Amino acid sequence: MIKKLIRSILGKKKKDPTQPLILGPKQHGINPQLVSPNAVRVTKTLQDNGFKAFIVGGAVRDLLLGVKPKDFDVATNATPEQVKRLFRRAFIIGKRFQIVHVMFGQELIEVTTFRGASSDGSPKDEHGRVLRDNTFGEQHEDAVRRDFTINAMYYDPATESVLDYHGGIDDIRAKTLRIIGEPEARFREDPIRMLRIVRFAAKLKFTIDPATRAPIPVMAALIDNVPAARVFDEMLKLLMSGHALACLQQLRKEGLHHGLLPLLDVVLEQPLGEKFVTLALANTDVRVQQGKPVSPGFLFASLLWHQVLEKWTAYKAAGEFPIPALHLAADDVLEAQTDKLALQRKIASDMRDIWAMQPRFERRAGKAPYKLLEHLRLRAGYDFLLLRCASGEIDSEIGEWWTGFMEGDGSERELLLAQKPKVAAEAAPAKKRPRRRGSRSGAKGVNTGSSAGGRGNDEQGGQ
Repeated sequence: MIKKLIRSILGKKKKDPTQPLILGPKQHGINPQLVSPNAVRVTKTLQDNGFKAFIVGGAVRDLLLGVKPKDFDVATNATPEQVKRLFRRAFIIGKRFQIVHVMFGQELIEVTTFRGASSDGSPKDEHGRVLRDNTFGEQHEDAVRRDFTINAMYYDPATESVLDYHGGIDDIRAKTLRIIGEPEARFREDPIRMLRIVRFAAKLKFTIDPATRAPIPVMAALIDNVPAARVFDEMLKLLMSGHALACLQQLRKEGLHHGLLPLLDVVLEQPLGEKFVTLALANTDVRVQQGKPVSPGFLFASLLWHQVLEKWTAYKAAGEFPIPALHLAADDVLEAQTDKLALQRKIASDMRDIWAMQPRFERRAGKAPYKLLEHLRLRAGYDFLLLRCASGEIDSEIGEWWTGFMEGDGSERELLLAQKPKVAAEAAPAKKRPRRRGSRSGAKGVNTGSSAGGRGNDEQGGQ
């Protein structure tokens, strides 16, 4: 009774941040069968050579949720050079913080050295974003440096124990996302954390802790100061998470989408645009969840299509012919988005090809359909056509005709060619006019020519 009174007066003893909560197999319930043998091999090799080594981060989070992780990261007190010497295929990468990639066939295990307490002397930009920090430290310091409590737990395959420094196990059980440390300072250090928390919230169906969420609307503009390549990488992770639609909805909810896809609100306010984007993202999510490949070019072509469509319609209304008008529309949209999203040249090229094929699907007579069958991006263009049909943008008869033509034999194709197709809504302009000199479409047009080699097998497919 006296002890309880003393505790109530003095308050609960503050937990020592250097001492983790250690959970045994019965407490955490991780199934060892879900752990990568190569990740176990990395931790064992490091431990056998006198180093500490743990599986860490998202892999531990997924294991605790009973999900087989796609990737495994290892944290150790060995330096990158010491790690590299222990493995035959190991490569040191990174500028901001050096890490080691250890390769086992096609599987990559990422090994990081425990990071030390953040140094005030670390190079930062004028907004407080850390540019470079190669400070190594102790395990408890490394735990503080991680972003969210659910990503700051360490699993030792040898003892099957989990080390939890920041209450991550409680937050997993409560389905809560909580940043470690003071939210505003952590988001200022790395604004990409705001996109990461949105991705985790949508993917895991977790709730964002109110204190963690509070600064996001105010600090969203800091994402503009992050290199475009990093933003693009995070956007790809978000869109290929298998929960892309939920992620974009969460982005809008948190007010983070304005600088990434600034016209997304406009698209989603239009019935056809909303249906098209919803169908594209839902089909992509299904493919990811089924383990099928997804084309980034197809994905971004879908997200930006109604911006292209709006400009394409405007150029045609101004008297431009359909194909040059599409070239000009594609140029406008890609130029507006490339600086923001750092779209890689190949992805932008794939987007142009997918868009450029759309008017060619209208040509269903003579040799034109056979030439289109030779296009390297035919499957992606065809899947895109089916999305346009399903959303109500164009007549579903066009998609049905092309399905029959692509799957039919020679005689079936000839019968389809003999049919009189419905007149397209976008027929040639009533009055022919001379081509403008210096038209941008000639210098920077979309490649509408056919490519040898038949259907590509690396496209979205199966949409």
